[in-house]
Amino acid sequence: MADTFLDLLSIEKYLCDLAVEKVGPIIKAKSGTQHTYDAKSGSRAVDIVTAIDKQVENLIWSNVKQQYPDFLFVGEESFVAGQTQITDEPTFIIDPIDGTTNFVHDFPFSCTSLGLTVGKEPVVGVIYNPHLNLLISASKSNGVRVNGEEFDVRAKKLEMGSLKLSSSVVALQPGSAREGPNFTTKMKTYQNLLSCDGGFVHGFRNLGSSAMTLAYICLGYLDSYWDGGCYSWDVCAGWCILKETGGRILGANPGEWEVPVHNRTYLAVRGCEDPQEQEEYIKRFWDCVDGKLQYN
Repeated sequence: MADTFLDLLSIEKYLCDLAVEKVGPIIKAKSGTQHTYDAKSGSRAVDIVTAIDKQVENLIWSNVKQQYPDFLFVGEESFVAGQTQITDEPTFIIDPIDGTTNFVHDFPFSCTSLGLTVGKEPVVGVIYNPHLNLLISASKSNGVRVNGEEFDVRAKKLEMGSLKLSSSVVALQPGSAREGPNFTTKMKTYQNLLSCDGGFVHGFRNLGSSAMTLAYICLGYLDSYWDGGCYSWDVCAGWCILKETGGRILGANPGEWEVPVHNRTYLAVRGCEDPQEQEEYIKRFWDCVDGKLQYN
């Protein structure tokens, strides 16, 4: 089904209402109250999931299934490795609570991330952080809205000015793997980005939530985000929003100019007035990558 046959703006509005009215209040009320949690299947003890993650995903699934019964659904908590596939059919890809560690520790950077793909392309994205009362949403060719108001992308690009690696703030997340080749690649790349002979960036930030990180790139608070180990539900909603601001998502490894939403490694870069400047930023960033991130 082509996205031209779908009312994407209507779907965006529906997901915004769902996030604000039904999901957000649960996240806000339960933040910091979950002292019992599990390690995610097949992961390390620092990659955690709570009963509320599962409860919220079930809530989202039951609502969208009733409203859009023919659409498919991929959720973080119901995902089965080797079985769950993203097809060309309209598919909701959601993370009920992105930033679960933040949620457990009552750090106010957990959110719900609701995305829709058609033809494997993210075409609707909604990210809502109830702690900050921040709702950012977009749909393909319809622009971006922040708390329901149109976001002036052009004005923000002019305000941010030129995009250069040496004057940028880069978002990073070490992830749950604390050893092995991916961990080594991340540490070496971080060093290259900081060093005088490398990127010499202004600094790093780790928000503990891929969705919030992408939202902050869209809003102009961050310049880029480099990570590996994420999943489609971490980036789907933010991918759509970022694209509507003129930003780009590529692979984390050099030369990966076109990647699918389920790629597992990503480089997200904010929009700017000059596309050539954006491309040079990407190449310069990739020059700092030492090794190759690879995930199953």
